[in-house]
Amino acid sequence: MHETSISDTSCVIEILETQISECDKLSTELVSFFQIIFYEDRNFQGRHYECGTDCADLQSYFSRCNSIRVDSDYWVLYERPNYMGYQYVLNRGEYPDYQRWMGFNDNIRSCRTYPYHRGGSYRMRVYERPDFGGQMMEFMDDCPSVYDRFRYRDIHSCNVMDGYWTMYDQPNYRGRQYFMRPGEYRRFSDWGSSCSTIGSFRRMRDSF
Repeated sequence: MHETSISDTSCVIEILETQISECDKLSTELVSFFQIIFYEDRNFQGRHYECGTDCADLQSYFSRCNSIRVDSDYWVLYERPNYMGYQYVLNRGEYPDYQRWMGFNDNIRSCRTYPYHRGGSYRMRVYERPDFGGQMMEFMDDCPSVYDRFRYRDIHSCNVMDGYWTMYDQPNYRGRQYFMRPGEYRRFSDWGSSCSTIGSFRRMRDSF
């Protein structure tokens, strides 16, 4: 009769511990992979789709979107495929109906994700004219009224130096949204707008 030695038992225990560790790692990866969940109906009901990366065409996964859960990161959603149309900028939280993300309708056809901005600084320069011409003003904090601070209702170019920002075409963070990441925007079409009117903007943070 074969007797199990201490070394054999240790080997079995080591194998089991390795397998458990790998399972825990896989489970963690699966949980963290799905960072946003789209639901066809309000209050997180109906068919849903879990997503963890950029997607240029969401049409095959759901026909409409009336509620969303965001588990992590910043997400920019687009009304049309290929990152076109209205933009909606979302951070971590629950959105039980599309009015919560200031949606104009229940169409979401593409999305992009951006990691949280870990740095503590935010800095952006806005310009009165295209190609960084005319009057300039530098901002490092939220601006609920561009006209009150900048004395202009139009911003034709912009240089984002630090942090992620969201611009709105109306004051007090209302209306159409434009996601701004670090870079140079020589004309308003560079941030996806059809006109130069900007009413407000604010820093993208983990929570508003």
